[in-house]
Amino acid sequence: MKSTQLLVVLFATLMVSFSCKQADKAEDVSSTEVTTTPATDLNALKAEIQAIEDEWEAASNSKNGAAILDFYADDAVSFSNNQPMLVGKEAIKKDIEAGLAKQKEGNTVSYETLDIYGDQNLVTETGKTTVTDASGKVIYTGKYMAVWQKQDGKWKTIRDIYNDDAKEK
Repeated sequence: MKSTQLLVVLFATLMVSFSCKQADKAEDVSSTEVTTTPATDLNALKAEIQAIEDEWEAASNSKNGAAILDFYADDAVSFSNNQPMLVGKEAIKKDIEAGLAKQKEGNTVSYETLDIYGDQNLVTETGKTTVTDASGKVIYTGKYMAVWQKQDGKWKTIRDIYNDDAKEK
């Protein structure tokens, strides 16, 4: 009998203790400030990123390596087509210069933002590239993914990866 009474008392003590802790948590939650961030308009954000891609396109087509490099954050990492990971602006700069040197005269590249997700400070973009010759004939296509971060009010690429689509045989 004493064991049963002891168990009942122990159970009751635990229940009271648990109830008090739950009440304390409820009070803590009610006194905590709730902050919200404004809803992200993904369509507007996609248009903003596409506008940056249009600037990147213009820089690529005019072979302006410095302008292309300016789209990258200082600590950016690029996963370039068929080569090791490029870490930092200096490594990315060398890749840009090599790519521009190989670019055939009259070829142009275009970038199309297909999808984005994120918020006002960090966005992941997927897109496609199309390279055409002087007559407008498509030479090749590719795809990319870029992670953009707002730094000092300006979007900077912190990570990107890209590669060409398989050539048709």
